[in-house]
Amino acid sequence: MSISLGSVQTVKSIDGIKFCVWSPNEIRKYSVAEITAPETYDEDGMAVQGGLMDGRLGTLEPGQKCLTCGNTSARCPGHFGHVELAEPVLHIAFIDNIHKLLNATCRSCSRLKVPQEVLDEFSKFKKYRASFTVLSQKRIPEQIFEKAKKSKECPHCGKIQNDLIFTKPTIFIEKTKLGENRLLPITIRERFSQITDDDLRLLNYNVDTARPEWFILQALPVPPVTVRPSIILESGIRSEDDLTHKMVDIIRVNQRLKESKEAGTPPLIVQDLVDLLQYHCTTYFDNEVSGIPQAHHRSGRPLKTLTQRLKGKEGRFRGSLSGKRVDFSSRTVISPDPNLDLGEVGVPTSIASKLTIPEIVTEWNIEKLKKLVVNGPNTFPGVNYIVRPDGVKIRLDFVEDPSIIADSLEIGYLVERHLSDGDIVLFNRQPSLHQMSIMAHHVRVLPGKTFRLHPSVCPPYNADFDGDEMNLHVPQSEEARAEAMLLMRVQEQLISPRFGGPIIGGLRDFITGAYLLTKDDTTLTKQEFSNYAMLGGYDEKLPEPKIKNKNGLLYTGKQLFSLFLPSDFNFVMTSKWSRGTNGKQKDVVIKNGELVSGVIDKTGIGAEEPESILHRIAKDYGNEKANKFLNSVLIIIKQFITDYGFSYGYSDLELSEKDRQAIDDDLQQTYKTVAEIIAEKNKGTLKGLRGMTVAETAEAKITYELAKARDRAGITANSNLADDNAGKIMATTGARGSALNVGQMAGALGQQSRRGKRLHTGYGNRTLPHFKEHDDNPDSHGFVKSNFRDGLSVLEFFFHAMGGREGLVDTAVRTQQSGYMQRRLINAFEHIRLEYDGTVRDPHGHIIQFLYGEDGIDVAKSDHGEAFNINRLIESESIIDSGSKATKDEINSISKKYTKVFNPKLTSMVNDGLHNSKLSKQGLENVCKKGLELYDKSKVEPGQAVGIVTAQSIGEPGTQMTLRTFHTAGIAEKNVTLGLPRIIELVDARKKPSTPSMDIYLDKDSKSSKEEKKEKAIQIAREILQTTVADLLTRPAETDYQTKITLSIDNNRLKIRGCLLDDIMSALETNKKFELERDNNTITLQLVTESDAPTVAALRNKVLKTTVKGVPDIERLTLKEENGDWLIQTTGSNLAKVISVKGVDKNNVRTNNVFEISTVLGIEAARTSLINELKSTLENQGLEVDVRYLMLVADLMCHKGYLQQIGRHGIAGSKDSVLARAAFEITVPTIANAAKLGEIEELKGITENVIVGSLIPIGSGTVDIFMKSNTKK
Repeated sequence: MSISLGSVQTVKSIDGIKFCVWSPNEIRKYSVAEITAPETYDEDGMAVQGGLMDGRLGTLEPGQKCLTCGNTSARCPGHFGHVELAEPVLHIAFIDNIHKLLNATCRSCSRLKVPQEVLDEFSKFKKYRASFTVLSQKRIPEQIFEKAKKSKECPHCGKIQNDLIFTKPTIFIEKTKLGENRLLPITIRERFSQITDDDLRLLNYNVDTARPEWFILQALPVPPVTVRPSIILESGIRSEDDLTHKMVDIIRVNQRLKESKEAGTPPLIVQDLVDLLQYHCTTYFDNEVSGIPQAHHRSGRPLKTLTQRLKGKEGRFRGSLSGKRVDFSSRTVISPDPNLDLGEVGVPTSIASKLTIPEIVTEWNIEKLKKLVVNGPNTFPGVNYIVRPDGVKIRLDFVEDPSIIADSLEIGYLVERHLSDGDIVLFNRQPSLHQMSIMAHHVRVLPGKTFRLHPSVCPPYNADFDGDEMNLHVPQSEEARAEAMLLMRVQEQLISPRFGGPIIGGLRDFITGAYLLTKDDTTLTKQEFSNYAMLGGYDEKLPEPKIKNKNGLLYTGKQLFSLFLPSDFNFVMTSKWSRGTNGKQKDVVIKNGELVSGVIDKTGIGAEEPESILHRIAKDYGNEKANKFLNSVLIIIKQFITDYGFSYGYSDLELSEKDRQAIDDDLQQTYKTVAEIIAEKNKGTLKGLRGMTVAETAEAKITYELAKARDRAGITANSNLADDNAGKIMATTGARGSALNVGQMAGALGQQSRRGKRLHTGYGNRTLPHFKEHDDNPDSHGFVKSNFRDGLSVLEFFFHAMGGREGLVDTAVRTQQSGYMQRRLINAFEHIRLEYDGTVRDPHGHIIQFLYGEDGIDVAKSDHGEAFNINRLIESESIIDSGSKATKDEINSISKKYTKVFNPKLTSMVNDGLHNSKLSKQGLENVCKKGLELYDKSKVEPGQAVGIVTAQSIGEPGTQMTLRTFHTAGIAEKNVTLGLPRIIELVDARKKPSTPSMDIYLDKDSKSSKEEKKEKAIQIAREILQTTVADLLTRPAETDYQTKITLSIDNNRLKIRGCLLDDIMSALETNKKFELERDNNTITLQLVTESDAPTVAALRNKVLKTTVKGVPDIERLTLKEENGDWLIQTTGSNLAKVISVKGVDKNNVRTNNVFEISTVLGIEAARTSLINELKSTLENQGLEVDVRYLMLVADLMCHKGYLQQIGRHGIAGSKDSVLARAAFEITVPTIANAAKLGEIEELKGITENVIVGSLIPIGSGTVDIFMKSNTKK
């Protein structure tokens, strides 16, 4: 609602939404018509009075007026009607509440079956306001239900209670002495209406919004026609909505039921009709209730009824409210165009002339717009619509002569003109995994049919040109454009917030080109040099050529590159080329903006390459400068490599006969080694490695030998290619590919694997029928000797395809899993923002972190995760610094003065840096001043959506993680879950990880000798290793499945495990179901009562699992020596028990079970452990994610004082906002529950505001501007 006061508009905003259950009286009160007729239209096609399409319920046809409010279909919101049900029915959404209440209340007096004094106790407790009681208060209903269920007679009226049987979905039966007796809805309703308000309040019901008798429907609301529109198909047939179909069924059965009751039909038939009515009402609310058949449309598809309309991805919440389709958007295939600017996007003319931008006519642009209007809608650039100030919209398609309209154009008209060069648009590629998946580009209208973008902006979008499509959106308002310009331009996104390094930079051919341009022997004539410089937009005086030879003066490629470096830029680094060819360290030297030595490759200007030249320019000179530098350099490199000519072909893979022979000989040798290992295994002389059986050891050794052979073949192939070989250049400079790819093309393909193992299974005892059974030749287990240059044999190709298939399946599964994890992360974090006092809070003011990331630095503004790089500042200063070296005291006083506000880590880095430098006092002052300035600049700003950025920074790399890594941490048996599954496991806060393991350090013991230490370690290990009865038997337990179980104990095993027979006896003595008899090494368990086979089998399994000695759950362990001390590594985890074992260092026991840590050592320990686990998992995958994000994840999961998962059973499920919970998962139960509790949606978070269409309170939406208007009274 907006009231217009001249130019000031006061807009009413929603304060809150209250959820309630409708009482029958309210249903009748809001209803405008009672619906009785099952027919919808009569013969003439008019809506039947009292039918489902009654004119009073609203209108659908454009011309009609609504009979209730008199508005047309555009203005009439629709009105509810109602159906009077002949018999009450149960509301399916509240069926659980009905069940619980029936169980908890007395059948005659309807009081809770709990003594009054207990209820008073609870009521007293409910009055407490302290925050720590909130949790226990939520548990009151559970406790009451538990107590009431057990009571057999009512403590208030003394009546004996009957058992209740609930047959899903809607039948309740009471067991009485006389037999079973069905509870009808009408009886349930009578019982519920007698429950007192106080009792309900104890059960957390809000009595004003939800009385339990309202859960039984007497009148059914009929939704307005606007909710269930009827459509006319091309053939002229009316097609009704699913809800209408369902309503028709309900009304029809209801009519029959009414008539039958009046006619006095036998009760059995009436009951059948009541059941049918209940069925129709149930499926009207929810057509996926288990236990009853779905209602189908006559075409055979299940009907989409109310619940189905709301839930899921295509439902009302996610499909039509949180995300909608938009206007002014377009989508087409993308293709590369390196001639564009980084921040431009090429738009086809055909799209540019459909998308429009509204521009208001002013005295400054009236001439320009008149010209455009004359062009009309079909000539580019033109105009599609004109809107006059009185609101009339003129479509220029229908205008004969646009020039007449152009002349009538006046100031104040609105012209919708075509998209033209320089307009700002949003460009997006799905899946949008992080901020940089939508960026603002400037339009460049080009011929053709595809969007064109610069290849270097592919990494942030994760786009390639193999047929990807992208979306382009045109912001329509001045504010939207301003916001896009300030926050979303490509140049503002050079630095990725995930790790604080550049994400946009040179890639592929640009890197090869940069290398070719800057390598030592590249020379350019003055003509070439001037052309390239001009191309890069260089407009100052040309430098002097460096090289003089008989052909005259020549420029070097390095000089060309240096033109675009800032003149005071100093930098030293090691190039990839130098690393790859074992050249010298720090070969790239830039002095005063001049590239003195070294080549530029991936480490210089590469994408996702922190500490590069590009990163340094962006950090030290700002994004604008970096953008300009990158643009100039890339366009020159593009032109240079085009002129230079660079190609890669079959001939570049040719090796000399000698090298090929060497590779073959080496492979032959390896095969011999493998054969020896197998022979040893078969003879039994092979020693098992620690924690592995002989077979596993052999397998591990073979795998290792074959892997080495493949590597050697690759190295041989690589090292014999010349330095100017295209493949070698690409691999070494980091442009594309690796030595491995070259090795597989020219050397040998190597071992094909499935799930990290060689190929073993397939047919009986062989991989393929082409091999003999039990063939030990590596060929038959998927080792491929051939390479891609010579081609693979059919068998080799098949093995290769097996490995390839796994990759495809893995990718498909991974994207799905990581997508769901990201959705949960975003949902849990979306509402978390930085407040003005520097704390991180949720919208209700609960503090998650007192200082963001413990230092208040924004990663996106930081320098690779730190506020500034002190060594870099000192390095730059030292080149221009003069004066004597500062004394220690001077350094200390300067350091003290400037590091007051820094966090400890940064302070110590600054201190070390200053002390190690050789700067003068003035130099140090300069460095510290610059540092402090950078520190202030890199602080995180209030309103920053730190939560969303966190969720994106962890979710986005998820797709790049491996799904299954069977990576062994020293032991083959210690399979630790890594990669994506481990991260999912951590954010799920699982009670038990899939591969629990511990590292147990022993008490420091400096006096003992090496042998004694080992003895002691073995002793402790025996105490820790869980020994069950099953571990000590010579053969499986024997039983006659009636009276006895016989256990044969192995002396040898007793000795190894350090147990005695008495230990077994005492472990089993406590069980009263049998008596023990001992005879030498046999223990017989005589059952006290004769039992049947399943019982005995269950008992036997229980006996076998009984722990005789050691710590439960620790299934196996190995000892490992570390710096003279022993360490015990286990499979299985039991922190509480292990800590209490004598000889274990209590301060140094580690487990990967975070939940266990939280229960044993408390929440702070769990938080630290969670951060470390996340960190090590990500590092193991080679992904760089700033630790501040991991801290925030851990802090959010722990902030309530106990571990909460990120998902519907944790943070997302415990949000205060009803709409946010409903929009995430489990939609309808959430809303039903909210109605029961009478919750009020306060619209403080993100999702809720998106749903109701208001500004979201995050980022630039944090700020509210309040204006006071002084109106004269």
